Amino acid sequence: MKVGSPVMLLRNLYPTEELCNSTRMIVTHLGFRCIEVQILGGDFHSTKKLIPHILLATTEGEVPFILRRKQFPIKLCFAMTVNKSQG
Repeated sequence: MKVGSPVMLLRNLYPTEELCNSTRMIVTHLGFRCIEVQILGGDFHSTKKLIPHILLATTEGEVPFILRRKQFPIKLCFAMTVNKSQG
């Protein structure tokens, strides 16, 4: 991932500030624990927001141990499908 690449949010972080699932953004700064992005479109167009690491863990029953990892809830999106662009 580079500065200037288009990304799409995969989780609902702050729905009141338009950081919802499928929000398109552009990366403006890459940090170690957070990424600064600029929102494309909507009421909050061209506002800068920070996307933090999110802790993900497996539930009991899938594997005999608990797996924990931190990752950013974003994905590169050079092209969107029709289903993601609706809404």
